[in-house]
Amino acid sequence: MSWSAKQYVAFEDERTRPARDLLAAIPPVDARVAIDIGCGPGNSTQLLVERFANATVRGLDSSADMIEAARQRLPQVRFDTADIDTWNEPGPFDVIFANAVLQWLPDHATLLPALAARLTQGGSLAIQMPDNLNEPSHRLMREVAADGPWVSKLADAAGQRTEMASASDYYSMLRPHCTRVDVWRTTYHHPLAGGASGVVEWFKGSGLRPFLDPLDEAEKAQYLKQYQTAIERAYPTLADGSVLLPFPRLFIVATR
Repeated sequence: MSWSAKQYVAFEDERTRPARDLLAAIPPVDARVAIDIGCGPGNSTQLLVERFANATVRGLDSSADMIEAARQRLPQVRFDTADIDTWNEPGPFDVIFANAVLQWLPDHATLLPALAARLTQGGSLAIQMPDNLNEPSHRLMREVAADGPWVSKLADAAGQRTEMASASDYYSMLRPHCTRVDVWRTTYHHPLAGGASGVVEWFKGSGLRPFLDPLDEAEKAQYLKQYQTAIERAYPTLADGSVLLPFPRLFIVATR
């Protein structure tokens, strides 16, 4: 699946706010080594650099385009291109930060304890994942995918996101490995300019990627046209021309 740093950072302030909230919930720690897994264009890594000024901070991402943007943003930080599911550095790390990335990876019951095992004593695994697969924005992606000449091409698109477990399930996954597990859910309401087109532009940088990548240019244009028409009905334009996009996210801070 391809990623565009330029498209992603078009809504940088809105995308960075959950990372700030996640970082603020990490207990005080004299961090020496912190790593941002799924660092994207480096916006979340910059927060780690600012919070842990005395630490060695690193970032990794599977997208070369994201890594290039991150290196330009923070030339003093080491960024590596790597897949999280095959990343095998033992650590230990004082902070492992995973902002809006683990929803793309399967088998959380195995993955999350494995990440927690790489923490120092007193270190924290901080996770934020969009919890919006049942929101109209994502339901409509699947409905449009199932209603057009692209049906066979998009048969596997919806399966690229992992179904979220419950808060209690995530707590149970991590509690045997950590002294403290904090789990919460927040729904942000993002005002997006441009009405329905603003919603489409937002998700072109994230949730729509699996649905757009398999299509040729003509099919992409038609898919987006049908999707935007559906979005216009689901998210009414407000008096000032904007749309208020509800965006639920699940947060976890597990401290070893």
